Amino acid sequence: MFFLYNLLLILTAPFWAPWMLWRTSRRKERPNWRERRGDYQDSMPEKGSRPRLWVHTVSVGEFVAAQPLLRELRSRLPEHEIVLSVTTSSGHGTAREAKERLYDHLVYLPLDLASFTRAAMRRVRPDALIVLETELWMNLFRAARGGGARIFVVNARLSDRSFPKASRLGFFYRPLLGMVRRVLAQSETDAERFRALGAKDVEATGNLKFDQALDGLDDATDWRRELGLDGRAVVVVGSLRAEEFGGVARAISTEPTWQWVVAPRHLERTGEFVAALDEARAGGGYGYRSRGTYGGVTILDTYGELARVYRVADVAVIGGSFAKVGMQNLIQPLAHGKPVLHGPYTQNFRDVADLAKKAGASIVCEDANDLVRQLHRLIDDPERRARMGEAARALVEANRGASARMAEAILSSI
Repeated sequence: MFFLYNLLLILTAPFWAPWMLWRTSRRKERPNWRERRGDYQDSMPEKGSRPRLWVHTVSVGEFVAAQPLLRELRSRLPEHEIVLSVTTSSGHGTAREAKERLYDHLVYLPLDLASFTRAAMRRVRPDALIVLETELWMNLFRAARGGGARIFVVNARLSDRSFPKASRLGFFYRPLLGMVRRVLAQSETDAERFRALGAKDVEATGNLKFDQALDGLDDATDWRRELGLDGRAVVVVGSLRAEEFGGVARAISTEPTWQWVVAPRHLERTGEFVAALDEARAGGGYGYRSRGTYGGVTILDTYGELARVYRVADVAVIGGSFAKVGMQNLIQPLAHGKPVLHGPYTQNFRDVADLAKKAGASIVCEDANDLVRQLHRLIDDPERRARMGEAARALVEANRGASARMAEAILSSI
């Protein structure tokens, strides 16, 4: 299996390598290509007497979600060094600029080529490799196992979309998951899916994003003043995908008397959203958070602020759910006690979306037109918004504690 996997990587390199270079060229900050080749000589010292944990996240969202777990590991294993790796430059920037330093060394994950992952492991020499969600890499895991590290997949999930595809590739996932010491899944559904793919030691420990959503609720920033908001109703649209730009722009054009704060999922596509606003003739003017300009529509084109900006929302709208790409994180506005509206495509957060709907904390909208109708109903009904907000807070509080459970499971197995 390892031979076949690496042969396919080599044969398909003319396709995936240019695509990857094109993707990274569009970002404001380029990745460190030496580190992506597994060369960490200038990034961290050789391992000394202290044991090391290697924690891997992908981008901004995964790093933010991992913070409660990193905090637990710091507290319970103060003698350990923590190496944090990311895949994207946006994730690197967010981790680098985080106020709380929860790691000792920050690097880019090497590309999953055998020579790169072996070189990285020789430098890091971790006692445990902890990866988030679906970061399942054959050569990385093999290099870690070869170096004596125990492998953990935490906050693990398999969406409705990815599980059928993975099931058809059981010949690949069985040896891959066979190298994993423990899988700590977000839900029982995810746990059953990992067992079906061949994972042996699987436990449902909850979703880290419930714990992460509670971080920063005591933030003293006056976000209404920061964003130039007045006394009008505020709709915060979070993590909007490019496929949804047109529909949301048209929704904005129907109600220019509200104030809108819109956070594109991919900041490099902000210009496309502005073009959609212009085409829809959305009035009220617009501004950019990064430039300190504000208007009827404020574009939140910054990293790491959305979770706290939800505080000022009268209603939160969750991106990704109005296109077949799957919903983005709805737990953050729920933690702030905000009523949530989202579309029908919830596969990335299916379990949480179902919980929120049953609790009366969210409303599912069929499309952008239905979104406008539901927004009017909620903004015109403050008592209903208050009831939904209380249900949202209670839901998040009832599901906290995943970081402590995951830390305990890791400690008992290393």
